[in-house]
Amino acid sequence: MADFFYQKPFPLQSDPTEYRLISKDYVSVVEVEGRKILKVDPKGLELLSKEAMSDVSFYLRAAHLQKLRNILEDPEATDNDRFVAYTLLQNAVVAAEGQLPSCQDTGTAIVMGKKGEGVWTNAEDAEHLSKGIYDTYQERNLRYSQIVPLTMFEEKNTGSNLPAQIDIYSEKGNDYKFLFMAKGGGSANKTFLYQKTKALLNEENLTEFIQEKIKDL
Repeated sequence: MADFFYQKPFPLQSDPTEYRLISKDYVSVVEVEGRKILKVDPKGLELLSKEAMSDVSFYLRAAHLQKLRNILEDPEATDNDRFVAYTLLQNAVVAAEGQLPSCQDTGTAIVMGKKGEGVWTNAEDAEHLSKGIYDTYQERNLRYSQIVPLTMFEEKNTGSNLPAQIDIYSEKGNDYKFLFMAKGGGSANKTFLYQKTKALLNEENLTEFIQEKIKDL
């Protein structure tokens, strides 16, 4: 039997993301039994999710935009490559005005949090994250795309883009980290799970499997 060894799944070696400061309010440090604890006002979670879901809908990261620009300057790029890159940049400029989102399907709001055991909110975090998402969709020009079932054959739009998918994991430390995204492509049809055997794990079978599923899309 192998010795026990624990490692975080998908560890990040570095994070080149450029972050912006939303507010210095809502957070403080308190001491409990000789240890420093990060105290977070739940209103801060609301503000964070509100701003994050707005940014997701209207802006792209500068590093991503630079990659599109690089295509325009690439001597090996085809005319079609340049046309697609230029069109995407035009779309990004329009979306950055803050009126029309980069994608018509505003998608399912998904939040993944990693909450350090030294972080104290004294609240139901998912509720306050949901409230921020609710505020975004009430105040910005975004389409509600969440459908909920009423009966086996009836469904309706929630009119608020809720419920959101919110998953919060615990880890060591005093950090509270978040990943926000809007999953488009049809909110009522979010996920496919294909359970296959080891027979798929060779180049020929895996290639055939991928080609078949891509055609389904």
